Amino acid sequence: MSNYRINTNYAKALFMLATDTGHLDRVADDMKLIGSVMADNRELAVVLGNPVVRGDKKNAIVQDLFAQHVCEDTMAFLAFLVRKNRSINLRGISDAYLALYREAKGIVLSDLVTHQPIDDNARAMVTRMVEEYTGKKVELHDRTDSNMLGSFKLEFDNKMYDARIRTKIRKLRIAFAKNEYESKL
Repeated sequence: MSNYRINTNYAKALFMLATDTGHLDRVADDMKLIGSVMADNRELAVVLGNPVVRGDKKNAIVQDLFAQHVCEDTMAFLAFLVRKNRSINLRGISDAYLALYREAKGIVLSDLVTHQPIDDNARAMVTRMVEEYTGKKVELHDRTDSNMLGSFKLEFDNKMYDARIRTKIRKLRIAFAKNEYESKL
């Protein structure tokens, strides 16, 4: 079975559990925490994915890391994943759960890349514009890219608005390569 299907199936199971217990928002916060911890700690992912490390050791690691920070439903689910040797899929499962959560709550994930950090007014304006376009609430993640020549790139709902200067120059280069401006006599 592919990792995508594994991640999606386990995320759906957790989503159903969280819905039944009424802890949908709390589990979403837990999955954000778990996803960021797994993304930031490569060593943790290697240890949890190592088949040589016994399950009880993995369970102790997960307990030590997350027991104080997540709800009981999430802890029970993490213990279940360790028992089923799926702790390697923890980050993928958390991402899949958050995708299900956003879909259920009508939230669109938006990624804004700029050359320089933006202020709160610009962030609010971008959020408002995406909300008007999609009709959904927006979860905006903004970051900077020092290699960007200027302007911005905005991605949301499998759409991208690319206002980077580099892109405009590339489009001009392609237009001039076609040479539509020269007479064809």
